[in-house]
Amino acid sequence: MRSKLFVPASREELFAKAAASAADALSFDLEDAVAPNRKEAARAALAAFLRRGPQASEGKVVVVRVNGLETPEFAEDLAAVALPATRMINLPMIRDPEDVVRAAGALDEAERRNGVTAPIGILCNIETPRALRLAHGIAAAHPRVTGLQIGYADLLEPAGIDRAEPAMLAHVRMAVRLAAAEAGVAAYDGAFARVDQPEAYRAEAEAARRLGFAGKSCIHPTQIALANAAFQPSAAEIARARRVVEVARQRLAEGTGAFMVDGAMVDGPFVAGAEMVLELARRLGLSGEKE
Repeated sequence: MRSKLFVPASREELFAKAAASAADALSFDLEDAVAPNRKEAARAALAAFLRRGPQASEGKVVVVRVNGLETPEFAEDLAAVALPATRMINLPMIRDPEDVVRAAGALDEAERRNGVTAPIGILCNIETPRALRLAHGIAAAHPRVTGLQIGYADLLEPAGIDRAEPAMLAHVRMAVRLAAAEAGVAAYDGAFARVDQPEAYRAEAEAARRLGFAGKSCIHPTQIALANAAFQPSAAEIARARRVVEVARQRLAEGTGAFMVDGAMVDGPFVAGAEMVLELARRLGLSGEKE
């Protein structure tokens, strides 16, 4: 999910347009983007869209941000959207690992009632100071957890922290990325609200990618191409990774564990990283290798 396009569930007229976009994933929102008096109608509209199956979303990854675990809407949201077309539930305002376990149990029940056989993942929002402190426990709380996602607004605004402060961005991103890495799940950078500042969005996305993030939220279609470009390997990175893997095969066959490639020492961790680059390139159709 290089790019995850935010789609208010109350804006049914946007569903097909979002599905036709170049975003890797669609993030339908039943939480903050929907006014309290529109929750029921939005839930029904989204459920009808999801029941049309993967063809409605044109094969994109479908994520649904439900209302928080402690809200009366949570159970109703799960009952409506725990459907085969839903790949992940985005769980907001998580306090601790126990919240994830409770949500997973509720999702078990919703899947049973709706006849869902493939488990739906949980994308956990890290958007409170407590959740940031407990990020690794949240990431490792349940096998359903597929990743961590930073929620900048809820995390920073109540504390009076400037969204553009470099020290904040560095600290929060590293804490979330390393927590996700320890648990073996992906990390996703949060939204950037200034649609009129594409270069700033690009800079944030590229910085997040250098820290190992897998993608970034998009609140407007104009941000999709920026995210897709930032979170995919360049031609030079693919070529370098291919050289590393090719030399590694030869040297390891000769019994050499550490060797030089393009003037740099390479051993096991670097080979593993190169293999990850090539696998991502293959999935994105960027490998350039002959079939």
